[in-house]
Amino acid sequence: MKFFIDTASLKEIQEAHSLGVLDGVTTNPTLIARESIDTRDAFEKHIKMICEIVDGPVSAECVSSSAPDLIVEARTLAAIDPHVVVKIPMTTEGMKAVRSLSEEGIKTNVTLVFSALQGLMAAKAGATYISPFVGRLDDIGHEGMGLVEEILDVFSNYLFETEVIVASIRSPLHVLEAAKMGADIATIPFKVIGQLARHPLTDAGIQSFLDDWRKVEKDFSMK
Repeated sequence: MKFFIDTASLKEIQEAHSLGVLDGVTTNPTLIARESIDTRDAFEKHIKMICEIVDGPVSAECVSSSAPDLIVEARTLAAIDPHVVVKIPMTTEGMKAVRSLSEEGIKTNVTLVFSALQGLMAAKAGATYISPFVGRLDDIGHEGMGLVEEILDVFSNYLFETEVIVASIRSPLHVLEAAKMGADIATIPFKVIGQLARHPLTDAGIQSFLDDWRKVEKDFSMK
């Protein structure tokens, strides 16, 4: 399973990249806004800087609503860097845009997927990736990972090349369940990436080894 980081922070991306496990990046308008980016030119430069850090897909989201406008915006985003994948909303207009962009060879990530049927439509339209949002489903009392399981089950019946990005991840458990199900990708917040590497028994074991080594050092100094 590939690990993407869900952020627009250059600092977080650089830190995650240094771990040696980062395969790509996903951004969205909310994450971009947190970086105090207030012009289109600054936005495009920021996406370019992300692409220079990570040798993998970098999702940048369209904010248009009609298919013609989405297509124009997507072309502009795709021109920033070969690594850019254009995020398109899961709407009927979005599907029209995905079909056209797919025919042009522009990679797309259909976002805000909340049902297996939406995922199926996006795959049929030619999406490179789809992003089911598991955390947001959990928030309203639904089982988010159940959606991922349904989508993977449907996709396994056919020859879709569309990859599934498990998005809106809230905890390491989401990542573990995604891996067990065979999801292609998990896009993970920086905080959760840090949590993946930690376990209380690991911390306790390290502390125990250090305590024992101090005793050995004390013995050395007495001889």
